[in-house]
Amino acid sequence: MWGSVLGRVQVLRSPWGAFSPAAMFSAVTPLPGRTLLGPPSAEPPTFARTGSDFADRSQPFRLGERSFSRQYAHLYATRLLCMRPRLEQQARLRWGDGVLLRKLCQLQVGERCCVVGTLFKAMRLQPSILQEINEEHNLVPQPSLAKYVDPSDELVLEDELQRIKLTGSIEASRLVTGAVLAVYGHEQEDGKFLVEEHCFAHLPPQLPWQGPSTDRFVLLASGLGLGSGSGESLLGTQLLVDAVTGQLGAEGQQSCAALISRVLLAGNLLSQSTQSRDSLHKAKYLTKKTQAASVEAVKMLDEILLQLCSSVPVDVMPGEFDPTNYTLPQQPLHRCMLPLSSAYPTLQLVTNPYQADMDGVRFLGTSGQNISDIFKYSSMDDYLEILEWTLLAGHISPTAPDTLGCYPFYNSDPFILTDCPHVYFCGNAPKFQSKLLTGEDGQRVLLVAVPAFSATQTACLVNLRDLSCQPISFSVFGAEDDSDMEVGQ
Repeated sequence: MWGSVLGRVQVLRSPWGAFSPAAMFSAVTPLPGRTLLGPPSAEPPTFARTGSDFADRSQPFRLGERSFSRQYAHLYATRLLCMRPRLEQQARLRWGDGVLLRKLCQLQVGERCCVVGTLFKAMRLQPSILQEINEEHNLVPQPSLAKYVDPSDELVLEDELQRIKLTGSIEASRLVTGAVLAVYGHEQEDGKFLVEEHCFAHLPPQLPWQGPSTDRFVLLASGLGLGSGSGESLLGTQLLVDAVTGQLGAEGQQSCAALISRVLLAGNLLSQSTQSRDSLHKAKYLTKKTQAASVEAVKMLDEILLQLCSSVPVDVMPGEFDPTNYTLPQQPLHRCMLPLSSAYPTLQLVTNPYQADMDGVRFLGTSGQNISDIFKYSSMDDYLEILEWTLLAGHISPTAPDTLGCYPFYNSDPFILTDCPHVYFCGNAPKFQSKLLTGEDGQRVLLVAVPAFSATQTACLVNLRDLSCQPISFSVFGAEDDSDMEVGQ
């Protein structure tokens, strides 16, 4: 049976061809050696896994005392207070040292000046909790929309004391609630602020580059979607594990796989189907002997991590459908759920968002909730564009806590960008995308949209030497596709 199954597996397809050094590591020359068709060796060669220097920098995202009695107004006030100096500095660079910096209470009609504040976007289509309550009582249902933007949306700028409606040269559809920006213009007779230009905080200073001088890779994958019942997704996941651990391919491919120094799983390890709440609405005697779908999915996750951790260090981030707290920052999965893999020191259960230094390269990223939320509440359709926008705005998740749940921080906002990363990623994107962004002060940032593996069968490799990135894909085809298959493709 397994012979027939494996005979229908299309392994590691990519823009560079089938599973080969050129496909998996386009810039790496494999070690010479025997191929899969060569004679067997009495002593098969072994390849040492490339080591790495690692430091977890996610402490700001770890919650100590947990108190939900505070109001979110403290978070908005802290965000504005921390970001105001950077925005005022950016305003002087853009509009000159002599630009007038005013607070809303100091505005005078007709006086051109710059104001720093937090955006509020009034949206007619934004979901309302009152409408959700109406749904429960069989009243008019709330329409399900992919995007909630509308031409009637309006922008309001708030500071510590007042708020004012914005008009003029500012595109409301591209902006979201919670973003902090500087606007240049003047107040009109009708009490509105006419915007002539606006700017964001832009990229913060970047840490000195200390990346390796030789090829060294970090594999990024997200959205394994375990528990969905899809055999194709599970087979693709196993092929990915085999490729990373050196169980797939000839000696040349195995020598290349040894260059993967770390694996990073960016959330949604479990499928959305494991979140079913039907049992809550059934009588207890009907669900007495049933088991939550997430239990088996977590067991599968533990077995997959066991295979990976025995070969390579693995960082595991939680996601929207994983068994941890729902609000950002999500705390690490509990080790008791993973009894097999937790025995290995190579397993690191980390937060979402996640920040770490890997061989002198600063990684920062999320499991994708912040990007997908901005996608719904703005006109931006491209995940990579949204990723770049959050970087230039100086804030990972501006829509939290308005439309994205987050912890009510009091004296800090950990989502503010204080250091510019070298690699900035988001998980569970609809497709793979990457871009090397260059900042005004010479910062170089690799932006990566990591696709959901269960939907695309695609992961990606980041080369720490030159910040290049490429996808690796796995796919399965049926018997009807056998006639179209060509050897070596």
